[in-house]
Amino acid sequence: MIVLGLETSCDETGIAIYDTNKGLLAHKIYSQIEKHAEYGGVVPELASRDHIRKTLPLIDEVLVAAGISKKDLQGIAYTSGPGLAGALMAGATIGRSLAYALDIPALGVHHMEGHLLAPMLEERQPKMPFIALLVSGGTPSWCEWMALVNIAY
Repeated sequence: MIVLGLETSCDETGIAIYDTNKGLLAHKIYSQIEKHAEYGGVVPELASRDHIRKTLPLIDEVLVAAGISKKDLQGIAYTSGPGLAGALMAGATIGRSLAYALDIPALGVHHMEGHLLAPMLEERQPKMPFIALLVSGGTPSWCEWMALVNIAY
């Protein structure tokens, strides 16, 4: 199965194409760090608007890098939370709309569970049960605060 992954939970737009037979075909990340630096942290509205501008062009770039077309996609996964509401909505709307247009399934993925289970995509997978430590963010920002609030409740 060839899946397009969209990650728009905070201030980075991440796009990847994963093939269950071949592994990761291509990926690209666009960072908004410079855009938010002057404010001392992530501004949610600016982050959302930037995801809207950058996601479709990044999808096209990743498709070209993977050597496939949209018609080759068999599913779309998008980040459903935790994160900034507007940023998540941007990715979910693009992902679900594209899936609808291509008549393929779309699936929301919990951001932290995605990080936790990412090793399962590797050739050498950890054996269940395993212990993991998830730490969110490198700087204090609204994204990390929102993630902690969502996890705590």
